[in-house]
Amino acid sequence: MELRAIIVEDEANSREILRNYLAKYCNGVKLLGEASNITEGLELVQKQQPDLVFLDVEMPFGNAFDLLDKVPDRTFETVFVTAYNQYAMDALNNHAAYYLMKPINIDELIKAVDYVKEIKEKENALEGQVLEAKTIKTEGKITLPQQDGFQVLDVSDIYFCKADDNYTEIYLENKRIVVSKTLKYFEDALSNYAFARIHKSYLVNVGEVVKYKKGKGGSVVLSNGKELSVSASKKATLLSYFK
Repeated sequence: MELRAIIVEDEANSREILRNYLAKYCNGVKLLGEASNITEGLELVQKQQPDLVFLDVEMPFGNAFDLLDKVPDRTFETVFVTAYNQYAMDALNNHAAYYLMKPINIDELIKAVDYVKEIKEKENALEGQVLEAKTIKTEGKITLPQQDGFQVLDVSDIYFCKADDNYTEIYLENKRIVVSKTLKYFEDALSNYAFARIHKSYLVNVGEVVKYKKGKGGSVVLSNGKELSVSASKKATLLSYFK
């Protein structure tokens, strides 16, 4: 697929190097424009609606995170390109697809572009369609601890699980069961089945997902019509379940 990209970088020499590397080593990247500061970068993002933004961290009139804060519902992926490794955690928290250190390593640049392509290809294929899942396993049983013993539940009957502090709400077709266990407990208990952690609050039965909607993280629609948010950091995990 073709990735529509922009570069937001205040140093002209750095823009030139990245531009040349993309042209020479990264097939399928169409550069839509370049910006030298946050204000220009935001205007370019809003105008071009890119798939990918190569973003320096420290620039005039603000930094990379100021730009990202101004686009809360962004649909583009971000690759940070910076000389400062202390921003790696902030980049992770802002759901960057990749973090490149200057001077740019060509192999790492290629990996970053290929990773974003993989995400976007799956996103585009799944958008607005009934999803075709890979071979998934949902046949089995799970026990739910209760005060007077435990309840046995067919795994396939679970639509999704929702975190509620140290409790978990388990949603079936016409019933909700509250269990005094954390969502992480059920994530581990269901790890042999096709259940995906799509958000800090949600664990979903992939077999019940019928649609994915694009967004910063996007959302999934289940077969019962319920729509759940997907966090940007969990999007790749969800999409890995589908062809």
